[in-house]
Amino acid sequence: MSDATVTSGVAEDEAAFATPFVKCLLRLIRAQDSYGLWEGKTDAELLADFIITKEQRRAIPIIGDPDPDVLWRLEIFYAAVGLAIEERSGLMASPIIKVSPEGFGRVVFTAGRLVVLSKTLRDVHRFGFETFQKLAEADTKLVDAAIAAIEAYPDVARA
Repeated sequence: MSDATVTSGVAEDEAAFATPFVKCLLRLIRAQDSYGLWEGKTDAELLADFIITKEQRRAIPIIGDPDPDVLWRLEIFYAAVGLAIEERSGLMASPIIKVSPEGFGRVVFTAGRLVVLSKTLRDVHRFGFETFQKLAEADTKLVDAAIAAIEAYPDVARA
């Protein structure tokens, strides 16, 4: 790898860690540390389990049972998405996650009486992102869809 590639990768990582979504995700992760085991860990170390390269993804079987650590990361990620929706809309958006033992399921966000986002989950045991930058960008599409639903039906969302 050339020095320019490494430097641009480091700059992208720093930019990713500076995004509001990743900061929120890190706060949620650190809040789960009730025994202080993660106090000395860097942000990159805490988010390392969210990063799965293409090679790592290929090594994981297509069908598999998600382990508790993966389910925890999934819950923390969607909790951070809910907080991002709340921050932009001013409405509390609660995630409801249902995952089968085979790793398939659904996540639904509600604001008031409105379902603002519904997403099918598949291959949960392979949950992750290629880079920190992709992790930082992951919420944009989800939050934008939820905000569009809230703006389309504001009375139902505020009910």
